[in-house]
Amino acid sequence: MGILEKISEIEKEIARTQKNKATEYHLGLLKAKLAKYRAQLLEPSKSASSKGEGFDVMKSGDARVALIGFPSVGKSTFLSLMTSTASEAASYEFTTLTCIPGVIEYKGANIQLLDLPGIIEGAAQGKGRGRQVIAVARTADVVIMMLDATKGEVQRSLLEKELESVGIRLNKHKPNIYFKPKKGGGISFNSTVTLTQCSEKLVQLILHEYKIFNAEVLFREDCSPDEFIDVIVGNRVYMPCLYVYNKIDQISMEEVDRLARKPNSVVISCGMKLNLDYLLEMLWEYLALTCIYTKKRGQRPDFTDAIILRKGASVEHVARPAEACRQPGPDLLLMASRTFLVSSMAFGPTRKWEYQKSLQPCTRPPVD
Repeated sequence: MGILEKISEIEKEIARTQKNKATEYHLGLLKAKLAKYRAQLLEPSKSASSKGEGFDVMKSGDARVALIGFPSVGKSTFLSLMTSTASEAASYEFTTLTCIPGVIEYKGANIQLLDLPGIIEGAAQGKGRGRQVIAVARTADVVIMMLDATKGEVQRSLLEKELESVGIRLNKHKPNIYFKPKKGGGISFNSTVTLTQCSEKLVQLILHEYKIFNAEVLFREDCSPDEFIDVIVGNRVYMPCLYVYNKIDQISMEEVDRLARKPNSVVISCGMKLNLDYLLEMLWEYLALTCIYTKKRGQRPDFTDAIILRKGASVEHVARPAEACRQPGPDLLLMASRTFLVSSMAFGPTRKWEYQKSLQPCTRPPVD
């Protein structure tokens, strides 16, 4: 029996097993086995031929966004509208056969947008070159799931299932579980909260399925067995996802209103160029980028050229590159060892950025 057959049998067993206290350990073991087989399925075959065109595209710009969706949902049209790249668009399926990159210029940032070939049901098992498409999606900072508004929720649920099966977790955070394998001492289990989904016995059974008999486990939040398995496997990718419903000009206003009110969703029409500006604003918010503008003393900030930083970056991330490449002279604007003035407040280089700011050095003592 091959891996695909084993995965299918386990999925059927999980579907027909009732969820209650008596079956939770059995379901936990089935989920652990399912995760192992799926991981084996994603491993590249040693005997596989290296021929064929790959989808790997060099990462450039300040952020990367991947366009994922079924064929003929408007991905290529969207890329052509948002960037200067012309991607072939037609009324038949599989117009795009490889990864086509484009660049969105927004608020001084260069955002790389990847138009990936349409994926079909079973992409996680390799159908329709689905593995290559999903592998590129794992490298993105944000996923835009392009959906056909006329197809209802069918496409969304199928795509979420495909991405979930290959370890991509959309709009979820990493489980707050401390896990560390040890060389001896057995399994040490503790929790700082009341657990309603996992027990010590279930955790031990899952670890034994992975041939782990010595480890330290600490639950800091009430997590499910699936989330604990994700922590054990360790190769899961957690990323924000924006669900974009295209072709809203072909459905009723009531249906547009219903889709627009769903969480993490935006409704657009590429054909009529509707709501594209709002989509860009939402994309910027999901990327969580910050614009930093430099200024000289006594002059206004230069808002034509921004330094783009990721969420959680500090002043030091700006100052160190400037210090490394500075030229000797009195015009030095940034130094890692100096205090900086940002919006009339002085603070040191470890202070983190939260909003759009302008930056200049000053001599006042830092405030954190």
